[in-house]
Amino acid sequence: MPKIIPIKELKDTAKISEMCHENDGPIYVTKNGYGDMVLMSIESYEEIYRKEQIYKDLEIAESDILAGRTKPAGTMLREIKAKYGL
Repeated sequence: MPKIIPIKELKDTAKISEMCHENDGPIYVTKNGYGDMVLMSIESYEEIYRKEQIYKDLEIAESDILAGRTKPAGTMLREIKAKYGL
């Protein structure tokens, strides 16, 4: 269940920080009854950012496959071994 707080509660920064670290997800801040901001711990943000990077990499990989920019695995392994002297 999402955590929602009014903007006036932002005055107690220690309490807000504690809430951010206790909740895995974001804390939604409302202003005059409407959504205004989202707060989260740096750990939660970094996890979301890492996932976003993975999704972008997968999108690029799928695009390469569809465009035919691929090589057989055996060929790639031979090239890597030759390049790095393995």
